[in-house]
Amino acid sequence: MTLTFDKTQYNQLLFQYQPKIIKTEAENEKALTIVERLMHQKNRSLEEDALYDLLIVLVEKFEREFYEPGLLSTPESMLEFLMEQQQTTAIDLAPILGSVTIVNEVITGDREMTITQVKQLATKFGVEPSVFI
Repeated sequence: MTLTFDKTQYNQLLFQYQPKIIKTEAENEKALTIVERLMHQKNRSLEEDALYDLLIVLVEKFEREFYEPGLLSTPESMLEFLMEQQQTTAIDLAPILGSVTIVNEVITGDREMTITQVKQLATKFGVEPSVFI
């Protein structure tokens, strides 16, 4: 007997769990809870296997980008990421970098940060200065 993938059942699983790109630790924890439940479930259906595989990819992507950002990012992208995560605007960073124009130039890669700016940004965002180097 060959098992067949039931799209309707898979759609129901997708509707129930609504997987999406993970952007926060809370969303990651929620996905990990589902992954763990599925991992220990005996006789998973093909549809549950597909959901499990999808969630693993989403969790791995989040963890790679969130916990090992230096491997995949630039100082500019890291700054932009931290600004988004902490809801910080260019206006908020103007006192540290000098002006809104300079903040925008740093984000676009048109200007490099000084060591002093790197240290101040690291303190503001609660990260190691190496994140911006």
